Amino acid sequence: MEAPRMNVESFNLDHRTVQAPYVRVADQKTLPAGDVITKYDVRFTQPNKGHLEMPAVHSLEHLFAEHSRNHSTAVLDFSPMGCQTGFYLMLQGDPAYDDVLELIEATLGDILDANEVPAANEVQCGWGANHSLSGAQDAARAFLAERTSWNVVTA
Repeated sequence: MEAPRMNVESFNLDHRTVQAPYVRVADQKTLPAGDVITKYDVRFTQPNKGHLEMPAVHSLEHLFAEHSRNHSTAVLDFSPMGCQTGFYLMLQGDPAYDDVLELIEATLGDILDANEVPAANEVQCGWGANHSLSGAQDAARAFLAERTSWNVVTA
């Protein structure tokens, strides 16, 4: 018996069949005025097998959000998944998949070169002490090491 279709796209994804790390289009919406928003599932770790620690997740969020905008004006948001296995990257428009991969690769390279986590303080962040630059860089390094397989979602 098949489970009923759910409203949230990722709830319809069989997380047992995916092979992280990967980047996939998770959703695309056309707004009433015609603007298009494309959401990417940027999966760092294998669901239900591994996860990123919260200080690393938090720092990746800050670093990616800040540095990705140096590479693209289409970046709307970079949000962590509650399961701590990846992020949702939301872009304006319908960019070519290879361009999205280049954006991610360039931004992760910036993260490896970073000396600090932007806005990791009490003034600019709701939990400024909960960061790990080294954790973010380790996750970025591991993700980049698998660059040739980012387009493979399932084994």
